[in-house]
Amino acid sequence: MKKMLLRSSALIAIAIPAAAHAQSTGSIDFDNDESVIIVSGSRVSSVGGVEVPDSPKAKQVLDEELIRRQRPGQTVNDIVNLVPGVSFQNNDPWGSSGGSFTIRGFSSDRISQTVDGIPLNDSGNYALYTNQQQDPETLQSVNVNLGVTDVDSPTASAVGGTINIRTRVPADHFALTSTLTVGDVLADGSGERSRMYMRGFAMVDTGDFTGMGTKAWFSASYVRYNNPFNNYGVNEKQQYNGRIYQEIGTNGDFISVAGHYNENRNNFFGSVPLRDDLTLTPSSTTPRVAGSGSSNRFPLTGEERFYDINYPCTTDAPQGGVADTTNSCGTEFDRRYNPSNTGNIRGSSRFTLMDGLVLTVDPSYQYVKANGGGTTTGYEYAYDVISAGGRADCRTAIDSATVSCQTGYLGGRPYFGVDLNSDGDTLDQVTVMAPSQTRTNRYGVIANLSYEITPDQSIRISYTHDYANHRQTGQVGLLQPNGEPYDVFPVNAGLVDAGGNILQKRDRQSFAILDQVSGEYRGKFGPVTAVLGLRAPWFTRELNQYCFTTSASGFVDCFGTNTAGAAAYNTANPNAVDPVSRTYKYNKLLPNVGFTIDLGAPSVFFNYAKGLSVPGTDPLYNSLYFGNAASAQPAPETTDSFDLGVRFRSGQFQGQIAGWFTRYDNRLASAYDPILEASVYRNLGRVDKYGVDASLSWRPNNNVLLYVFGSINESDIKDNLIGGKCTSTQVTRNQYGCATIGAGNEYSILTAGKRESGAPTYSFGARGQLSFGDFDFGAQVKYTGKRYVNDENLPLLNLDGSTYFQSYGASAPGYTLVDLDIRYKIAEFPTGGDVAVQLNVSNLFDELYVGGFGGSPDRYNTPFVQIGAPRAASLSLIIGY
Repeated sequence: MKKMLLRSSALIAIAIPAAAHAQSTGSIDFDNDESVIIVSGSRVSSVGGVEVPDSPKAKQVLDEELIRRQRPGQTVNDIVNLVPGVSFQNNDPWGSSGGSFTIRGFSSDRISQTVDGIPLNDSGNYALYTNQQQDPETLQSVNVNLGVTDVDSPTASAVGGTINIRTRVPADHFALTSTLTVGDVLADGSGERSRMYMRGFAMVDTGDFTGMGTKAWFSASYVRYNNPFNNYGVNEKQQYNGRIYQEIGTNGDFISVAGHYNENRNNFFGSVPLRDDLTLTPSSTTPRVAGSGSSNRFPLTGEERFYDINYPCTTDAPQGGVADTTNSCGTEFDRRYNPSNTGNIRGSSRFTLMDGLVLTVDPSYQYVKANGGGTTTGYEYAYDVISAGGRADCRTAIDSATVSCQTGYLGGRPYFGVDLNSDGDTLDQVTVMAPSQTRTNRYGVIANLSYEITPDQSIRISYTHDYANHRQTGQVGLLQPNGEPYDVFPVNAGLVDAGGNILQKRDRQSFAILDQVSGEYRGKFGPVTAVLGLRAPWFTRELNQYCFTTSASGFVDCFGTNTAGAAAYNTANPNAVDPVSRTYKYNKLLPNVGFTIDLGAPSVFFNYAKGLSVPGTDPLYNSLYFGNAASAQPAPETTDSFDLGVRFRSGQFQGQIAGWFTRYDNRLASAYDPILEASVYRNLGRVDKYGVDASLSWRPNNNVLLYVFGSINESDIKDNLIGGKCTSTQVTRNQYGCATIGAGNEYSILTAGKRESGAPTYSFGARGQLSFGDFDFGAQVKYTGKRYVNDENLPLLNLDGSTYFQSYGASAPGYTLVDLDIRYKIAEFPTGGDVAVQLNVSNLFDELYVGGFGGSPDRYNTPFVQIGAPRAASLSLIIGY
């Protein structure tokens, strides 16, 4: 039961309820005992917008006070970069182009992100799209669970922790809130192209409009800006949010419905450039420049971040009676669109059934329509599916015993048998748009029944259901003469072949289903509070592959509804795996136990949690090539995570230091399998991960705030990997030491005793804030330590002719980012709120640094790398806060 004790008036702590502490309504209600609030005493809610809840888990919460000081419109994932253990690299200064992040060294596909309890990770591959997050003005708080999750979490992959976003409750009175922001990139070499950032946001609170406690808010925002790095890309986003809240009685019961809709239209953009006075290879005269090619990745010094692509341009002009071919117009990586339409409806409710017995129910629905990918060459003629003796040219060939010309998406290209460019013939090759399309309908519910046995003893049982219908297709669309697509969603009207069949590069449907039962007990025994939880998830993955699988990497040939073509192909290609359906099931008992010991001002906390991450749909589809082979059926990843720390909470201070250890078993990745003699997605053994996270926030008076934080992140890969068998080419080039090992013998990837790549070895930072009358001055700094670029922790090697040379070191160097925020209050409203202007400057010293990358398994594979966001400034007029 939440208590509020009022003491003398030196400080006033405003209670952000335990909604800040957990994700579902049931977890919020059950954790309410953590939110004992004392004004000017030893325990409060937050200090300077930072809270460390009194919980057995290592948690940290950022509330509205801190969120509002960040750039309006910024992604919430950039804001939580102020939490120890979190490392986020934003793809641009504004937050609408995505980014990558880790928590305690775990990548984002192993971290669960939720809003009001519903999962935001992709239901197929668990990817998280940080550019699709809810507007920060609509948020109440963001809670980061470091390394663990709540017992009722609807997650299939959260072995690395959770980020729980809470939406604000509507105000009791009518209010209007608006933000108008303009900004620009202020970096050397940014060129003549305008890179202006523009954003508008408006929100209205209705207050109680029925006289019975019914209140609501609704908001809308629009963002537009040019790509910060090249001469082409444009980012455009519109978003709509709302929430209706109905109080029931006076004991905290309520019913609420919230909604969210977001549209993003943006392009991919290139990798980090190298110095343009260095050549691609030692024997080359071609300089390294910015772009997406693997030779243009990772910075040294003095390079030019901003670059031009082949734009504007014109595609090949069609000529009747001529076998037209394609040119490069519209094919650049930076011209690939990455559109998304996403939305959700979230219900939450609390009902007191009797004294001490509370039921909470949170239903939800989510919708996703998105694609990503580029162009390919489409053919106006058919494809010979019989490869014996060489494939015939179907523009002139006639079907026979050795020739079978069929339409379909074959060999990675669409063959239509129709005139695509309207020049009167079917002889041509035409550039077409061919992204990977995803459509998801997702339904969920989290229900909790909790009972307060005594004021110090509580229990709850929970049921969680998550059902995702995940449709993945690859329809094809035409380009305009300037290389632009007619429709960024070819799925709306996919091109058809001569028989009226829609051609697509993939065609599959998946169902990701979770049914979970969990229970939790909380008991207070003097200064000791014990929490005992158990989660029992049952995961089901139903896969339906409608194409022929032709390789271990999941490559497919697709015919759609062209059954005659599929039959001819099946006869001519008996080694291809037929379309197939398969079901996988996973389950495991996952304990989550801990305690806190209240020692007065400080407290000690401990937690143990077992985590589970089941294989995503992509690797499971790839495994279909091997039938039921045991080696191609990976087991889920598991973690055993331990936290032990000390926490201090008072009216002026909040601090926490925690040592942690995670045993990470059955790590999943693509690697060579010696039984199948092919690269498959498989379990790679054990990794030990350990470190320290610490933070301290101090507010000596209402005008001064200081917050410092830091993390040490270590990992130890236990095993080498078998990389494959040496080929004669690898022997000649001495790749992987094959000159010594010899052709036909297995070589190893030397990962044993090494650190995992892609995550910083350590990081630390601080934020300070000073208030002088109507002025608030804030500054924050974060140093991110070096990140190894591959799991061998060795320098990257690229090929120059038949010889490898070192193209980059073993790690990306550390970097320091400094951000400023200055706020001036122009006026106050008598009913509360104010009018203010706010200046935000990010990357104040315009540091050039390596942006996000996922790392790679060995020194011969260069990962894709984003450019670190350049210096940028924005000015906002804010009304209503």
